[in-house]
Amino acid sequence: MRKIDKMATGSWTVNNTPASSVVKNCHPNLKMFLAALSFAYFAKALSGSYMKSTITQLERRFDIPSYLIGIIDGSFEIGNLLVIAFVSYFGAKLHRPKIIAIGCVLMSLGTFLIAMPHFIIGRYKIETTIRSSVNSTNTLSPCPASSPESSRAGDRPSLLPSRGCEQESSVSMWIYVLLGNVLRGIGETPVQPLGISYIDDYAQSENAALYIGCVQTIAIIGPVFGYLLGSLCARIYVDIGFVDMETVTITPADARWVGAWWLGYLIAGAITLVSAVPFWFLPKSLPLPVDKHDSSCTPEQTRFIKDSPSMHHKIRQEEPANLHLMATEFVPTLKSLLGNPVYVIYLCVTIIQFNSLIGMVTYKPKFIEQHYGQSASKANFLMGVINIPAVALGMFSGGVVMKKYKLGVMGAAKFAFGTSLLGYFLSLLFLAMGCENSKVAGITVSYSGVGGLSYQERSLLADCNVGCMCSRREWDPVCGDNGITYVSPCLAGCTSSSGSGRNTVRFVFDSCRCVAVGSDQPGNLTATPGQCPRRDSCDMVFPYFLALSVLSSFIISLGGTPGFMLLVRCIKPELKSLALGIYTLATRTLAGIPAPIYFGAIIDTTCLKWSYKTCGGRGACRIYDTSAYRTVYLGLTLGLRTVSFLFCIWGFALLRKHIKREEKSVLTNGNAELESLRKEDNSSIHCEQLILSPDCNPDRETHL
Repeated sequence: MRKIDKMATGSWTVNNTPASSVVKNCHPNLKMFLAALSFAYFAKALSGSYMKSTITQLERRFDIPSYLIGIIDGSFEIGNLLVIAFVSYFGAKLHRPKIIAIGCVLMSLGTFLIAMPHFIIGRYKIETTIRSSVNSTNTLSPCPASSPESSRAGDRPSLLPSRGCEQESSVSMWIYVLLGNVLRGIGETPVQPLGISYIDDYAQSENAALYIGCVQTIAIIGPVFGYLLGSLCARIYVDIGFVDMETVTITPADARWVGAWWLGYLIAGAITLVSAVPFWFLPKSLPLPVDKHDSSCTPEQTRFIKDSPSMHHKIRQEEPANLHLMATEFVPTLKSLLGNPVYVIYLCVTIIQFNSLIGMVTYKPKFIEQHYGQSASKANFLMGVINIPAVALGMFSGGVVMKKYKLGVMGAAKFAFGTSLLGYFLSLLFLAMGCENSKVAGITVSYSGVGGLSYQERSLLADCNVGCMCSRREWDPVCGDNGITYVSPCLAGCTSSSGSGRNTVRFVFDSCRCVAVGSDQPGNLTATPGQCPRRDSCDMVFPYFLALSVLSSFIISLGGTPGFMLLVRCIKPELKSLALGIYTLATRTLAGIPAPIYFGAIIDTTCLKWSYKTCGGRGACRIYDTSAYRTVYLGLTLGLRTVSFLFCIWGFALLRKHIKREEKSVLTNGNAELESLRKEDNSSIHCEQLILSPDCNPDRETHL
């Protein structure tokens, strides 16, 4: 046994080392671990937000609807849930830094796997009429004459695979993206639980919260760079370096544009791989801080402790867990937790609000693109520069408010509810910030320019284009001089074109009969490639939408920290770990996985024009009903939050009962403790008076 001597100055020493010096010193390996964990948090947040930013790019590249994108996005949570129980239990007993390193490597491999289809699937083929004349000086005729039979045959889906179809892989390329995201989820699992527990074990008790807060703060920077990276890559053409960019006939604002989505995954994968390197060189354990050496046996209780490895600054090995005992205690503990009505209501509110939040964030860049006519690059840039910092500032400010005003359980609940309700009322204004549908002949307006058209595929044909062999399934939009968009030059009734060679963007289609139908202007009316721009009124609304989006995001996130503290404070200390585990499991299973899927499926119902795959079948959506999109997207988001507020009202009533019950229990226990202390004091006085009595031992310990 080693003796812990108390010096005359009143300071404790461990192995002749003053405790004060141990407290102040931070082990170099702990500093390295903090830096490595912060970088790992940054890397995983960057790749996760970059995945969100590439949703529309993946839709167009793999010709898939939004609900499949939702499945791909939710697959990360699936991978996480597959191993979270195994990692949480066994990871703490193994070499935690190396387990985290393996997780970072798996995340990196998963990110690289997502990018792999780009190098397998071949070049991206733009569905365009101009392609055939790129390297030709001949004038292209967009309106070839044909019989009605051949026109109908051109629209009939082929029953036999075409030559282009035979060249496609037998496995859909988006499957690789899904598997890569699952692998990312598996790799991300050990980073948070093992990293936080490592800090909590080897940092001073008063410093652990500060260190964890620093790690979480650095993690917030990850989404900012993730969306900025998404903005940069969306501006670059998908096959950059493999095609002559002067032959690309579309712009980033076009619904067929696909950016270099794969490039960002390579960058994010490389960053994640680098983040794994420091963990390989960190030890399994670090010197225990002085306040954790004797946490189970204070000097006042005993003057001697066993000579254990912990005194040599090594972690004490825990006894192996009794699995049978853990199994028998688990069900009663779970019943006790779920028997807490405040916790159950909190869980319900959180799950519903997380469904709203995840669905909104996942498809917000797409909403900005489709509704306000912005490019994917600009939408991602705005998310990274404006929205994410507003959320981070709101969460930090919420913590400051809670600390400054020393909010209790009820105060935190009221603050979180108030900010959420205020943000909800502000979000209602989004419904009034809408734009009208783009004027697309045969889809949203008739060929004469009259609105209110109920779209059907046969409505694309009119008297002005009936003499052309036009496919009703292609999407090669042109903008007429009358301000109306036509699905293709053929359906616009254009009979000739000018512009050749490499200046394909300057193509002009002449003698467009359908343009003349919807215009009062005489003479030769033309059309240019691409959709007509949005109206000025829509451009004027967009800045107000951005300002309101930032304000509502900040106000809603103000209640994030107080709301989470409510969870921690309404649970018994011995149930806290299980409560957090159930909370994480429930939010990921019931919100993280399903929300992107059903949000995407509902958004798909508002599509007006789908693309068609080479082998047949529906592909990605080319144009949406703007009004319907806004209604279902915002309506579903706000509707879920409305339901959560109904649970909040119920929760407040239960919380008041819980607080009164706790106060009564504390008052009762406090009176009992005072009575116990009074008796012990009387016993001590009596013992001093009878110091020579054999029944009174002056060296006995008194446990309060």
